[in-house]
Amino acid sequence: MKNNYLSAKSHRLARRLGKLKAAMAVAHSLLVIIYHVLCDKQPYSDLGADYFDKVDKERLTRQALRRLEAMGYAVTLTPKQQEVS
Repeated sequence: MKNNYLSAKSHRLARRLGKLKAAMAVAHSLLVIIYHVLCDKQPYSDLGADYFDKVDKERLTRQALRRLEAMGYAVTLTPKQQEVS
């Protein structure tokens, strides 16, 4: 399936480790999930494809900033104003 936690994990790992090692790591994660579902008798709730982006927004911001600066852009970040309803 696409757009889920395991798919996002696979893509992240494949970039660093290669497809085969990423597949084994995701298979291990799947086994751990199955174990906990069976032991705890709780349904599996997916964390979502954007889980890794939510976990560490600061790291993601720094990476994007570094990439833009490497391309020759001068970047200044200003927080977005939230609308009051």
